[in-house]
Amino acid sequence: MPLLKPGQLMLLLLPLLLISPLVAVATGSADIAPYDVAQAVARALTGEAAQGLSDRIIIELRLPRVLLAMLCGAGLAVSGSVLQSVTRNPLADPYLFGISAGSTLGAVLALTLGVAGLGLPVCAFLGSLIAVAVVMVMARDGQVEGLILAGVAISFLLSSLANLALYFGDSQAIQAVLFWSLGSFSRATWATLWIPGLVVLVSLVIIHQFQRPLQALMAGDESAHTQGVAVAPLRLGMLLLTALITASLVAYCGGIGFVGLMVPHIVRMLIGAASGATIVATAAFGAVMMVWVDLLARQLLGNQELPVGVVTAILGSCFFIALLINRRRRLA
Repeated sequence: MPLLKPGQLMLLLLPLLLISPLVAVATGSADIAPYDVAQAVARALTGEAAQGLSDRIIIELRLPRVLLAMLCGAGLAVSGSVLQSVTRNPLADPYLFGISAGSTLGAVLALTLGVAGLGLPVCAFLGSLIAVAVVMVMARDGQVEGLILAGVAISFLLSSLANLALYFGDSQAIQAVLFWSLGSFSRATWATLWIPGLVVLVSLVIIHQFQRPLQALMAGDESAHTQGVAVAPLRLGMLLLTALITASLVAYCGGIGFVGLMVPHIVRMLIGAASGATIVATAAFGAVMMVWVDLLARQLLGNQELPVGVVTAILGSCFFIALLINRRRRLA
């Protein structure tokens, strides 16, 4: 039984969407008062000149990082939710279908070959697109079980190819790829933020428009057919859309797992699966969570920053162990 109504959850998330980035931008090696952060942002929005070093730290360094973290959390969480809907598998996420592995292989090849700038996200997207295409060809019957098995096989294959590319790469490239693969928002800049921003925001709007067909699909293909849903085109379209979101985020943030698994589970526990606000709530919850995960990664070891992907992996593992224990208790 849901713990909250969708409206109640959104009432909790809306202030967090405002307060969380404010706190995250204010916190760092040079602590800045949240009021000063708000003033610096207001000056930037109105076109006033920056006042002092703190304004430059806020606007040029911390704000793009926090915005990238929010985009990453929202994008990966919604991608996981969509994949879980189209496959009716609560464990589905971009990693399970080889989308992340394809993006990683594309990005690793780009980094080892010295491709930079827009070439990196383009290579990551091509990698994810190839992964989706191979999975769809392998599971031509469109059955969910076939999609999952094909996804797992392709994920392992592409991960192995990425490791092979690393093995033959030079040491400098390997170090860069290793740092990138652990996940980080430290390379966020205004010059590149618009790419994942545009992809994630447009994709979320499109996915929101298809929320009812997605909910119908969760009841089964036959049930969705009877409601007038074109199952195969919807499934393919959503797979391509999640591939696009994942590729744009992996290219700029690296490998950050478990977000697409954890957040949809938490939102379903809070408001149920049949709510019309699921996509919006999942995006908002993912954005807030990732801001705090990034803040934790920056603050946990003092002046040393932990990779974000390591923190999400630890949190995700603990979350699913707790789920498993709870399930065993209910079955006992």
